[in-house]
Amino acid sequence: MTENEKHIFKYNVSFYYQSTIIYFIAFILYVIIRGEIVEDSFKLIIKDPIIYFFGIIVVVSLIGLLYNIFKRRYLEISDNKILFVDRFNTKILMRDDILQIKISKRRERFNNKVFMFIRLKVRNRRRPVIIRPSDYENEEKLIQEFNALKDRLGKI
Repeated sequence: MTENEKHIFKYNVSFYYQSTIIYFIAFILYVIIRGEIVEDSFKLIIKDPIIYFFGIIVVVSLIGLLYNIFKRRYLEISDNKILFVDRFNTKILMRDDILQIKISKRRERFNNKVFMFIRLKVRNRRRPVIIRPSDYENEEKLIQEFNALKDRLGKI
C-alpha cells in the first residue's frame, strides 16, 4: 500500500435482500395455496395462524434489511489504521495497537468461505476483534489486505 492509500470494504447486505425475497415468495405461495376460490373470487382464510407467522417473519426480515441499509457500515483499511464505520459511530484501531493477526485457513471439511475469520489481538483489550470476510464485499481483496498488514506487522 502506498502512502495515504485506503481501501474501503462495504458491508454486504445481499443476504438480507435474498432472505427477504425468499420469505416473501414463501408467504405469497402459502397464501395462494391456502386461500379458497369461491364463486369466481379468491377468499383469504385469515384465521390461519401460519399466515400470521409467515407475515411476522417477512416483516422482521424487512426491518433487518432496512436497518442494515440505513446503518451503511463499511471497513476502511489504510497504512496506519483500521476504521469500522457506520452511520452513527467510528471505531479506530491504530496499527501500533494491533499485536497479532490470525487468519483462519480453509479446512477440507469447511471449504466454504463463510467459516473464515480474521482475529486481531489488540493492546488494552481482553477479547480479540473478530472479522468475517464474507460479511464484506470483495472478500478476497480484504483477506489480501489483512495478509499484507500481517506481513508489515511481522517486519516491525
